[in-house]
Amino acid sequence: MNNHIPKGAARTEVPPAEVDPIDLPENAFRELAADEQYRPLMHPARQYQEVTPYSVTMGLILAVIFSAAAAYLGLKVGQVFEAAIPIAIIAVGLSSSLKKKNALGQNVIIQSIGGSSGVIVAGAIFTLPALYILQAKYPEITVSYLEIFLSSLFGGVLGILFFIPFRKYFVKDMHGKYPFPEATATTQVLVSGNAQSAGKGEGGQAKLLLIASLVGGIYDYVVATFGLWAETVTTAAYSWGQTLSEKFKFVFSCNTGAALLGLGYIVGLKYAFVIFAGSVFVWWVVMPLIGAYGSPEIQAMDAGTLFYEVARKIGIGGIAMAGVIGIIKSWPIITQAVGLAGRELKGGQSGAGTVRWQQDISMKHIAYFVVIALIAVLAFFWLGVINTFWQALVAWAVVAVIAFLFTTVAANAIAIVGSNPVSGMTLMTLIIASAVFVAIGLKGASGMVAAMIIGGVVCTALSMAGGLVTDLKVGYWLGSTPRKQEQWKFLGTLVSAATVGGVIMLLNKVYGFAGPDALSAPQANAMASVLEPMMTGQETPWILYITGAILAVLLNWLGVPALAFCLGMFINLELNTPMLVGGLLSYFVARSTKNAELSRQRADRGTLIASGLIAGGALFGVFATITKMFGVQSTVDQRALAPQLLGIAIYLALFVFVLVASCRKKQND
Repeated sequence: MNNHIPKGAARTEVPPAEVDPIDLPENAFRELAADEQYRPLMHPARQYQEVTPYSVTMGLILAVIFSAAAAYLGLKVGQVFEAAIPIAIIAVGLSSSLKKKNALGQNVIIQSIGGSSGVIVAGAIFTLPALYILQAKYPEITVSYLEIFLSSLFGGVLGILFFIPFRKYFVKDMHGKYPFPEATATTQVLVSGNAQSAGKGEGGQAKLLLIASLVGGIYDYVVATFGLWAETVTTAAYSWGQTLSEKFKFVFSCNTGAALLGLGYIVGLKYAFVIFAGSVFVWWVVMPLIGAYGSPEIQAMDAGTLFYEVARKIGIGGIAMAGVIGIIKSWPIITQAVGLAGRELKGGQSGAGTVRWQQDISMKHIAYFVVIALIAVLAFFWLGVINTFWQALVAWAVVAVIAFLFTTVAANAIAIVGSNPVSGMTLMTLIIASAVFVAIGLKGASGMVAAMIIGGVVCTALSMAGGLVTDLKVGYWLGSTPRKQEQWKFLGTLVSAATVGGVIMLLNKVYGFAGPDALSAPQANAMASVLEPMMTGQETPWILYITGAILAVLLNWLGVPALAFCLGMFINLELNTPMLVGGLLSYFVARSTKNAELSRQRADRGTLIASGLIAGGALFGVFATITKMFGVQSTVDQRALAPQLLGIAIYLALFVFVLVASCRKKQND
């Protein structure tokens, strides 16, 4: 292995005989003591193969494949799968089958480039199909490939550039303070591949991760494809529960999926409980009140419709205000990042002397690239979207300010719960942008196009910021060079944006996004439904947004994590309940013995198992969706008594499996 240290890099003495570890150190997931340092798998003072023709080529191929697959599946079923984990699994499998030694650094680059697909797709399909939906009512609206491509590309580029100055804070300074569930699962997959390539994976953590992945994957595949038991257990499946739902809009529900249980385990009890509390507040307090005292039209809604049409909008306002609060709290970090860029522009230190493991693209270059990107965005808005310079300038200012300030909010959400509330923040962006546009005379069909293009740029930027913090946290745990991950993320963004633009236009031509047989595109439909009334002078539910904003302020005042609580208000109860179950599971495992060291080892073993459940669920979830596309559909009534009871029993069995498998750990075995 090459021990050469580049000129100007910090010199760390590395004993020649020292061998890189196989597994993550015991302080990988906990806070560090004042004088404690984290040492990643790849030694910070050594050079490793990272960017190679193999890693770049495979990353780009997977970016194209997963961009197309994620766009199609996301528009069909309304859910974009997390591409990072399946790509990490494929990278590990390829390096193993090709007998590549010391492939960890290359696998990180493959995952980082390929993972651009999921975040670019989310930003694009949540927003831009709304233009086709609105086009059905307003024929004067036109949509071009160039608009879709540039909206996705510029959003992705801004997301990368705006986040890089905050990498050190989120990834290094906050080590052990955030759970990073998706990054944890991805890291465990890559670590298992590293153990296998070193010939030490058999019988160790790699085997345990494989078993957990198969359990989680097969479990989720069977229930999602064949519905042998209830995928969601709910009180509405029973007569007494139906009565409660109809009269009081009261429902309890829990998704029985393995991946969500694993996600809750990694998030931990603290944040899982806060998220669940947000759901409980909406579903068990707000909705019964609205259902009892609302208008006859609202009272006639079922609980699900009431949540999506009314109550969820309180969560949107809460997320927006929690974001503003987060920006205020992060202001010293924001000013520090801007100040660093300013000092470098004046000829200060560029960070070149930093050890390889902590080298970013220099702040001087970031500042230059931000200026170039913003000029390109302004030209795009002026020449390609709005055609009036001063209106384009206003649109540009909205994008620049919101995308930059909400970058930290997106990263914070991913770090806490592994879920980026980009649709909620984008809806808030549309509301703000629409109000501004109407005030300056930009409304009607032209205003809708401008607002949706802006929404696409912002949504993609925030989605990319969340994806990049995951990539860089994975690289931090493993010891990759951040600068290389950041540089090659731009190429992954370009390829993914080019792919998703073509796929969206093709799907619109074949299936369409409006009409009885069209693709569902639920997020884009929600964007269109919010945008149209504002641009045509109809009523907007400001009181719901303001209520959520006030609630977020009160939560912050009381010391409750407002963003996590409001995420719970925005996400369906059935998806938040398993987060609490997983959080309780992690609590029980960590307190299964009075021996502190053994408790820590068991908790780490549980984290590995939970990562396997997430990885297997993500990969097999893709298989399940593809299987359904070929016409395989369950004929089982999911709300019948037998599937509901069986769902509870099997979910309890899965809970016990994780608990027992985690607690099988004996000290030092």
